[in-house]
Amino acid sequence: MENSLFLTFYSFLFVIHFVPLAASTPPYLSFLQCLSKHSHPSDHILSRLYTPNNSSYKSVLQHYIRNQRFNRSTTPKPDIIFTPLQESHVQVAVTCCRKTDKYLKIRSGGHDYEGISYVSNISFVLLDMSNLRSIDVDIQNETAWVQAGALLGELYYRIWEKSKVHAFPAGVCPTVGVGGHITGGGYGNLLRKYGLSVDNLIDAHIVDVHGRILNRESMGEDLFWAIRGGGGASFGVISAYKLRLVKVPDVVTVFRVVRTLEENTIDIVYWWQFIAEKIDSNLFIRLALKPIDEKQKGTKTITATFVALFLGDSRELLSIMDRDFPRLGLRIEDCKEMSWIESELFWASFPNGTLPDALFNRKPGVKFLKRKSDYLQKPIPKDKLKSIFDKMIELGDTELVFNQYGGRMSEIPEWETPFPHRAGNIFKIQYAANWGKEGKEAENFYINQTRVLYNYMTPFVSKSPRCAYLNYRDLDIGVNHNGNNRYIEGRVYGLKYFKDNFNKLVKVKTLVDPDNFFWNEQSIPPLAA
Repeated sequence: MENSLFLTFYSFLFVIHFVPLAASTPPYLSFLQCLSKHSHPSDHILSRLYTPNNSSYKSVLQHYIRNQRFNRSTTPKPDIIFTPLQESHVQVAVTCCRKTDKYLKIRSGGHDYEGISYVSNISFVLLDMSNLRSIDVDIQNETAWVQAGALLGELYYRIWEKSKVHAFPAGVCPTVGVGGHITGGGYGNLLRKYGLSVDNLIDAHIVDVHGRILNRESMGEDLFWAIRGGGGASFGVISAYKLRLVKVPDVVTVFRVVRTLEENTIDIVYWWQFIAEKIDSNLFIRLALKPIDEKQKGTKTITATFVALFLGDSRELLSIMDRDFPRLGLRIEDCKEMSWIESELFWASFPNGTLPDALFNRKPGVKFLKRKSDYLQKPIPKDKLKSIFDKMIELGDTELVFNQYGGRMSEIPEWETPFPHRAGNIFKIQYAANWGKEGKEAENFYINQTRVLYNYMTPFVSKSPRCAYLNYRDLDIGVNHNGNNRYIEGRVYGLKYFKDNFNKLVKVKTLVDPDNFFWNEQSIPPLAA
């Protein structure tokens, strides 16, 4: 039996052009041997493996790298990429990583802003979930089962195929993976009407540290609570979600209007702070402040772009805006009526007339980027707002994106899910720096801009703790090294992401994964034994 097993091994290594066995490390071989031992030959599980010596390794790795900062020759890379085709493959991967003491990283869509789903300084196996992408929509019961490797755009398309008046509250970027997006909270332009993705999660499948597939009933309510916003990669490998679909009208309305400093942008933004949280919950408006070049003057200025989704027709929207926010000066010609699926294409900046099947495109434009986050709970005085504009012009490139809260978000208690940022928040703020130039010098320049602006915003944003959004991953706010101080280190970023919910997350982690097998640089730490 043992000889037969090794014969299978050698044959596999030869077929996929692995390095000679003598040059391979024992842990590497033991992991492959474990996979063979714990799977059936008909599963062809070894064919789902890629090592650096395989001709497809580079393309498989790079296909879901969404941040060019982590796509360099010097970026630490996985020893093995494993691309499961079924849940049983995930079970075997977890079992064998644990048995052979291999560190496991879990990647769905690859949009982790800091790359921690596919980068580590520690030797690791990358579990790439991108082939687990089935979507089963049940319109009669208004639910959908979706696997973790599906993308948001694919989910939206499959819902639209079955119904023109159903949707799901999630992000506006169609290439974001379902797996990480939902378990990190998941927000989009329906959040003021229906809350977050996790507020509409009914059930899930998770592979735990023992290699068992658990659903809501078998995992228990505490673990189910934890993965609804606490980051599933701390507790296991989430393979699928059951979602509650929501109703949308046949016709929705969108607009995108830009205002400049010459058009009283500061005054418009100032007053928007007092209205945003209270305005009709069928309306979501994203405000983006961006430094741009004034080529004729040879200077920089700030533009304010207001992008909206309204669940209704343009006349109703205009009536609300004229009553509650006349300073924006919205006109009927600014408004476009369309179906909900068309609004998703609009928000994703596809050209007018793009067909919905464009949502199946899995390869977005890739760039260098850095993101940070904050929460605004009190309006910024007008003179301070002007100083922020001046600081942005001085820095030159970093954008501020204000995502409107209120509505349904203010009705859900902050302890109902791990995501605590509910009532009392006017905006979630994203700091965004994008660049195209290669090199460490450019990277340091743009990342430093975000840090300088973040520090400048300190007096105006939430305090004790200064809160942050998990899905806007930011290693600047703390890192867990998985040593003796892992709880102390984890508490630093944990309180920012989860506030008091961090304590319950730690208790759940200690119960389900006391040895911290599912660890990453910002995971939930267990209490020491």
